[in-house]
Amino acid sequence: MNTEFSLANPSDTTVRKALYLDLAEYHQNDIDTFEFSNWAIDRVTNLHQAKSHMEHYPYLVGMVYLSNLTPEQHEQIITIINSDYTRSWIALIEHRDLLDSQFRRLIYENFYDYFTLPLKDNFRFLKTVLGHAYGIAYLRAIEHDAAEEYTEYSEMVGASNKIRQVFDGIRKVAGVDAPVLISGDTGTGKEMVARAIHQRSDRAEGPFIAVNCGALPDTLIHAELFGFEKGAFTGAYKQKIGKIEAAQGGTIFLDEIGDLPLELQVYLLRFLEESTIERLGGNDSHHVNARIIAASHVNLEEAVDQGHFREDLFYRLNVLNIHVPSLAERFEDIELLAYYFFRKFSDEYGLNAQGFTRKALMAMNSHPWPGNIREMINRIRRALVMTENRLITPADLGLDLGYTPVDVVSLDEARQKAEEVAIKSTLHYAHNNISKTAKMLGISRVTLYRLIDKYGLK
Repeated sequence: MNTEFSLANPSDTTVRKALYLDLAEYHQNDIDTFEFSNWAIDRVTNLHQAKSHMEHYPYLVGMVYLSNLTPEQHEQIITIINSDYTRSWIALIEHRDLLDSQFRRLIYENFYDYFTLPLKDNFRFLKTVLGHAYGIAYLRAIEHDAAEEYTEYSEMVGASNKIRQVFDGIRKVAGVDAPVLISGDTGTGKEMVARAIHQRSDRAEGPFIAVNCGALPDTLIHAELFGFEKGAFTGAYKQKIGKIEAAQGGTIFLDEIGDLPLELQVYLLRFLEESTIERLGGNDSHHVNARIIAASHVNLEEAVDQGHFREDLFYRLNVLNIHVPSLAERFEDIELLAYYFFRKFSDEYGLNAQGFTRKALMAMNSHPWPGNIREMINRIRRALVMTENRLITPADLGLDLGYTPVDVVSLDEARQKAEEVAIKSTLHYAHNNISKTAKMLGISRVTLYRLIDKYGLK
């Protein structure tokens, strides 16, 4: 068994490897008589062999003989094929099994495609589909590797162009010791961006202190940020350093900076200009070497225009800036994030759910995610704890496949939105296969290309 692996381009003519999982003791038909040219098929007949092979070689594609098995063996197979969502699987079945609705559901929820035996003249189509599945899995593996780049530093996962722009921004600003302003909707992961900047900067060995300016009462936020001297107010029995001073040598992250009261903004401005602070109740200035990263879900330029935020402070904070896109803007990352959080919380909770149904993935792809990543985390956590299913369903997630917008819009706008969502969801479900997507939507390939261009889908 080859234990070394590198992703080969699927268009290469080199031999590609596939795993064939065959647990059945009896076969009405088999594929042994067919020659898989340019393929090396590793056949395994028990779960131990399957696990051992997959540990030693990361197969991109596999086949499963799914007929003449017990329900327990079906469960074991589903566990195997859901252990790595980047791998594509093709089912080989006897035609009679298609009469069973449970069997049909097993196929469409878990497999890339299926073929009925005996293959006869369909063998060439099996080889073609095997190649397509290999190509899709190859792309998915590339995207997965790209998405894992920042997981070492934080829970930032994604491979879309939007999130890659964020990653590029983090690289650029991390090495420059200047204030950073992070914008984005609530729940998009602005603190994770701040942590990634800190962990890649020269201050990584220093502390990272996070303060939510919107969560502290006005009467406490001054003392929390700048500290206080003994006797500064009733109950101040001893001196206490503030959050900014505690970030000495590191980074202070001020979340929801737009909620900072105007009277305190002048003190923060002084710190940015002079790197000094005065504790509440004291007269001495204290030098603090800390980098400020601020974040806000509100538009600070508009807040300046409305007189809610100091213009001079805004320009001091907005030296470097990064915008974190909403989850709806980074549509391509939804499945990557869903499986990342599924694995994370499954390991933490020790639960037995094995993945998502196809309908659950479609529901997540079509959901607008107003709460962004925070909402996704909550839904997946709840689903893992509450589900009684082997695979998480849309109902477990509290999602409906047919999302209806709440805002009142014109009929034409509603049609266009529904059309865009339908195209996005179907493209994702069909793994960006244009022919399959067009067929599922009941339109021509030319029409589909025109609509992809109309809505700016890549």
